[in-house]
Amino acid sequence: MIINMERTTSQKEIIFKFLEKTESHPSAEEVYAGVKKKKPRISRATVYRNLKNLKNKGRIQEIPAEVSHYDGNISSHAHFLCQKCGRIFDVFEICQGCGILRKKKVKVGEINKFKLYLYGYCRNCKRK
Repeated sequence: MIINMERTTSQKEIIFKFLEKTESHPSAEEVYAGVKKKKPRISRATVYRNLKNLKNKGRIQEIPAEVSHYDGNISSHAHFLCQKCGRIFDVFEICQGCGILRKKKVKVGEINKFKLYLYGYCRNCKRK
């Protein structure tokens, strides 16, 4: 008999649900500020610890940037990071049309999932 020893705490679930509902790819500080509205007594350390735990368990994605950001959508998709304003956007279209990803095979093996980061200037920043 296998017993799951990991506890699912209310704090962890509130953090997970917050990330699952947002499309803005918040930083840890932004997660803390958002979660604190629903759970005023939650500590910053609890948020940071649970973000790390959720990432390690594969329930969320960490997007490496100058300051790490988080995504509750763990499906394979690309992220576009604006080098001027710092906003992060999900990009699904480019991944669906890529021949390599459609076949899910490369010379070295089979692709199960991927992370792709695109860097440039968003439409708003490009206009300015």
